[in-house]
Amino acid sequence: MSGLGGLDRPGAPAGPGAWDERRQEWPEAEPHPRESGAGAPGTAAGADELSARVDGVVDGVGESSVSSARVGGAGESSTRVGGADKPCTPAREPTAVGPRPASPRRTGADPVKALMHRHRDLCERAVDPLEIAAGLEAHGVTDRTAARFLHRDVFSLAEEIYARVPRDSEKPPGGPLLTTPRARADWLLLTLLPGALCAAVVTALHLTHGQSRVIAAAAGALAVALALRAALARGPLATTDRTNPTATRTSWLIAYALLGDGLLRAAMTGGPDTLPTGTADGPWPFTTAPVLALTLSCAPAAWCAHLLAVRARRKLSASRGLAEFATSVKPLLLGTFVLYLGALTALLTLTTTALDEPAAYPQTLTLGALLLLARLLTTHGFTHAPALVLTATASAEATALVTLFAARLPGCAWLATPVQALIDTWGPAAVPTLACGAGALTLLLHATRTLTRASAHATRDQPW
Repeated sequence: MSGLGGLDRPGAPAGPGAWDERRQEWPEAEPHPRESGAGAPGTAAGADELSARVDGVVDGVGESSVSSARVGGAGESSTRVGGADKPCTPAREPTAVGPRPASPRRTGADPVKALMHRHRDLCERAVDPLEIAAGLEAHGVTDRTAARFLHRDVFSLAEEIYARVPRDSEKPPGGPLLTTPRARADWLLLTLLPGALCAAVVTALHLTHGQSRVIAAAAGALAVALALRAALARGPLATTDRTNPTATRTSWLIAYALLGDGLLRAAMTGGPDTLPTGTADGPWPFTTAPVLALTLSCAPAAWCAHLLAVRARRKLSASRGLAEFATSVKPLLLGTFVLYLGALTALLTLTTTALDEPAAYPQTLTLGALLLLARLLTTHGFTHAPALVLTATASAEATALVTLFAARLPGCAWLATPVQALIDTWGPAAVPTLACGAGALTLLLHATRTLTRASAHATRDQPW
């Protein structure tokens, strides 16, 4: 009966077994299959472990699963053994563990500010929104890209960027608009100088004979070259790049217009046997009318380039979209091109009539078109395509001459077959016409894509 005294000692029964008199504790309960699950202890701690493994359970389901694992029921329960009430420790309410909320996605709070940081130098250097719009277009920003920044076009985006760029208080906030270039007397006179000197040289060639004519031709060629260099150094045909990488190709093309057809015709007949005499009826004849017309056309070319620059900047100031500007400038570019060809045709008709030489319209017009387009592209900063096309054109003309002379070598007569067939069909003028015509068409297509951009007409660093 002494063991019954242990019933008076309060304790928390851990199972349905009797009191262990030797160890003075309640025996461990056997794990219950409903409480332990996969062999875990069947105590209230086991219920806690089971509840910790539950993920994403709603409150109602969590409460029902925990109430089934409690010993003696929910809340505070008791076990009556031998008439004594033994208080039991209530099972701990489980905490429903749900999925962790996804962290909010970080997005740019101000995309326009990020664009300003990317083009910081452009935004700080610009003095009006048009320069920013042109610079953004040069970097590939289109109206469709501006729509991502909640703007209808690049011009609207440029206006916001310009308004948000911090500036000095001394500088007016609006900034001056793009100024249209004005015609100046210095470059007007310089564009007339090559034609005047060339006319003087041609007159000297007709008035001199023998060695005096050769000296006059050499001195005149040097004077015309220097006059052309001076005319292209100022005015609307000038470039910021003083190296002039296309000077050699241009000189070759003009020299071929003067001597090429005569040399090609002489090579077809086994010549030339002597050096050129500077006359149009010699064994190696000069064709001075095309060269005189080209040098006289420097003034119309400069006026056409000036007209293009003025009208394009006015349209740029009035346009509200890149597509609108390109649509309005393309007819202006083509009109300027046609206007120059008309002026060159009139000058060529005048020179051939005055010098009594055969008209060379195809090769002269294609050469003039090629030189004008190459100069316009170079003036507006597109130098790669003109240099490439001029090199290809000069190489084609040189190849035609070289193949005729190389065909005289033993076993190499087949080299002259293509050029011979071309000359027999259309004459010696077919070589420069096809070469210059293909080059001019290539540059015209390239100009309609590049010179219709806003970035080509918004630059301020004009040397004139």
